[in-house]
Amino acid sequence: MVEEKSSRRIRKEKTRAKFAACLNEYSNALICHIDNVGSSQMQAIRISLRGKAVVCIGKNTLLRKVIREEAEKNPKLLSLLPYVVGNVGFVFTNGDVREIRKLVAENKVPAAAKAGSIATLDVTIPAGPTSLDPSQTAFFQTLNIATKIAKGAIEIVNDVKFIKIGDKVTSSHVVLLGKLNIRPFFYGAEVQSVYEDGVMYDASVLDLTPADMMGKFFNGVRKLAAISLASGYPTLASLPHTVAGAFKKLLALSFAVDYEFDLAKQIKEKMASGAFVSAAAPAASAGAAPAAAAAAAEPEPEEESEAEMGFGLFD
Repeated sequence: MVEEKSSRRIRKEKTRAKFAACLNEYSNALICHIDNVGSSQMQAIRISLRGKAVVCIGKNTLLRKVIREEAEKNPKLLSLLPYVVGNVGFVFTNGDVREIRKLVAENKVPAAAKAGSIATLDVTIPAGPTSLDPSQTAFFQTLNIATKIAKGAIEIVNDVKFIKIGDKVTSSHVVLLGKLNIRPFFYGAEVQSVYEDGVMYDASVLDLTPADMMGKFFNGVRKLAAISLASGYPTLASLPHTVAGAFKKLLALSFAVDYEFDLAKQIKEKMASGAFVSAAAPAASAGAAPAAAAAAAEPEPEEESEAEMGFGLFD
């Protein structure tokens, strides 16, 4: 018993020292949920990350204690505390967190459904023959699955959406999927959050591309410009729109009072030469073509015959 306690204490001290060293050595960390992940699978993840990242797993009470102790020297580490909940593991790195996350996500293994777990994806039972004998037809009827007997075995008539994502897996689901030898789920370390030098954010941010980031940025700029214009408070975002609006008013005034300035003179000369008209003509002709075609396709009304007027041929 004493030897067992001493070995447990040694493992605890090793984990403590390793976690403290990682907190000081690495500036980035991925916080992963490792539910349903076995020791052999964790070893495979460690091997795939060798030389790029370090995996550290321990009891949450120990991890929190180490974080508080190291936070006395580096207060940024306190942002990790709220995320040490449940069955979690840390992947420390100084490299590209996108690449590390991809390597972690690739290590998944197929697994059978477990009663009480939450489905992480939709499960569909495909139509077709099974290896089950006709005596088990009642089980399918209980689950409202249409079947027929073909060549001495049960055959499922149509594809059946058996479990929806987010549903709780029941014992009936487990039994039927086991009978059909279907292992629908894949389990692995799931990256939930990312720590980068004191900043915490959701792992879904890593899926954003540079184009997505630029789109979100300019969407914010447009909203800021709209608020600035509506409130009359000038900003760098609204300034181009304000200048453009003022120029339009000056141009309109120039046409109204026959007063010219350089830009107004250039526009008047282009209008006089028909440059704007020639540019608009192709668009107008393109719009007129469908209308002309529709008019040509419409049949002409027939002239009223004498019979419709109530007269005979010799009246």
